[in-house]
Amino acid sequence: MPVAIGSHRGRDTRCGKGSSPGFGYKSDPSAGTAADGKRANGGHVEIRPPKYGSERTVYVADGLVEILAAHVAARCPRDDPARYLFGKDVPPHQNTVGHWWRKARRVAGCSAVKLHGLRHFYASGLIAAGCDVVTVQRALGHASATITLNTYAHLWPTAEDRTQAAAAAMLAETLSVADSVRTSGQR
Repeated sequence: MPVAIGSHRGRDTRCGKGSSPGFGYKSDPSAGTAADGKRANGGHVEIRPPKYGSERTVYVADGLVEILAAHVAARCPRDDPARYLFGKDVPPHQNTVGHWWRKARRVAGCSAVKLHGLRHFYASGLIAAGCDVVTVQRALGHASATITLNTYAHLWPTAEDRTQAAAAAMLAETLSVADSVRTSGQR
């Protein structure tokens, strides 16, 4: 399910005018994307596309959509067309988001977890689930698969790992068949 929500770089976290759960969900991935919010002198925020053309759709679990929808229902006034998921009327400054994160992790008792670490957690989870390099590259917004491989190549199984896993599966199947033949008395 695609969701247009922001990151710690101050991306557009508006709750989303006309969006289903009310926080940037788009049933059509081309219907909306995240944008960077850059502060100029005097606190004015300029909304513009993210750096390096990293504009993308991020697919998230339905359960996360439900959690975010509940958060929005509780905290974002429905009659405000410019409402933001984690701010009042503009994307929060990245320092504000950092402060919120440090406060939340202190309360949760996990002070070692850095906000950027969540990005690595997401990438390693995609890899562990069997996603290929291009899928992870696109999910993270990397300009090339080379960037993704330079950072995460050690997490993908090697040819030797896959060969060993295939051999183990064949052995397990063979032993299972042999055991069923032995226990059924067939020769």
